[in-house]
Amino acid sequence: MNKPKLLLLATGGTIASQPTKEGLAPGLDGEALTDMLPSAVLKRYEITVRDILRMDSSNIQPEEWQIIGRHVFASSREYDGIVITHGTDTMAYTASILSFMLQGISIPVVLTGSQLPIEHPLSDGQENLRLALAMAESGIGGVFVAFNRKIILGTRAVKTRTTGFDAFESVNWPYVAQASGGGLDCTPAALPPLRGEGCVLRDALSPRVFLMKLTPGVEPEIFDMLLQMHYRGIVIEAFGAGGLHFVRRDLVAKLQAAAAAGVSVVVCSQCLYEPSNFAVYEVGRRALEQGVIQGRDMTTEAAVTKLMWALGQTQDPEQVRRYFETSLAGEVTLE
Repeated sequence: MNKPKLLLLATGGTIASQPTKEGLAPGLDGEALTDMLPSAVLKRYEITVRDILRMDSSNIQPEEWQIIGRHVFASSREYDGIVITHGTDTMAYTASILSFMLQGISIPVVLTGSQLPIEHPLSDGQENLRLALAMAESGIGGVFVAFNRKIILGTRAVKTRTTGFDAFESVNWPYVAQASGGGLDCTPAALPPLRGEGCVLRDALSPRVFLMKLTPGVEPEIFDMLLQMHYRGIVIEAFGAGGLHFVRRDLVAKLQAAAAAGVSVVVCSQCLYEPSNFAVYEVGRRALEQGVIQGRDMTTEAAVTKLMWALGQTQDPEQVRRYFETSLAGEVTLE
């Protein structure tokens, strides 16, 4: 019986970190990570290791997303699955953007990492890496996050804890799979349908997207500043179901100016769970009239990366809107 042929792409992160005089920093390469796995696990797979980055994930930005995406796409026909070791702080952003860049990929692409370096005696690194390898051999196409015995769809993962091993939640979406005494138990209903015919790498991005968390009393002039700085997209974390103030400080009026300047504005909720709904309140309806795009139940990470991706594909705000009216990788519930 042929062993599953898997590729491990190492990018650094806590899982590969070692103590230095300046604090923890990525020091281990991919081979060192796999050497920490039990021999029984290593015998199960044919693993190729490739070091493509060695970075703290706080420094992973759109340019690194493109590097990772291109490596994944170039190797996607040679392997049964791909595991990416990655720092936890920006893992949800990377998982989301890869989901948009690699729509329709037919093999599992699984991101994982740890809350403690793999060399630490209490590390969760080995367990998470074993879980990622198990998902990578599943044959289920898509981008996923493997952490703490759970598999999360790439566009639904959010880091919710800074030190706890249960670091990631699947927001507004069921787990794709969970590890139990029965092995890896998958939930087919949690898998979005594959769109299109095969995977075509679409890695053009626009990093000129600004994320703003709304606070009571924020001055509307901030939008003028963003336009002067040539931002092409804005994601607003609004109140509740999508509220923005318009008494005394009229944010809604500024959205009209942004739309007239060709800036795409996506509004989602500061609430982690459940969707925004602009039809409920007067302020929401006013925002819709000014051309705001509803984020619905998308995570902030998915909204930001989808907007970066969409603006990399087109200069047309109406096409951007159409992208947001479509679920490209399971990132939004439209019904």
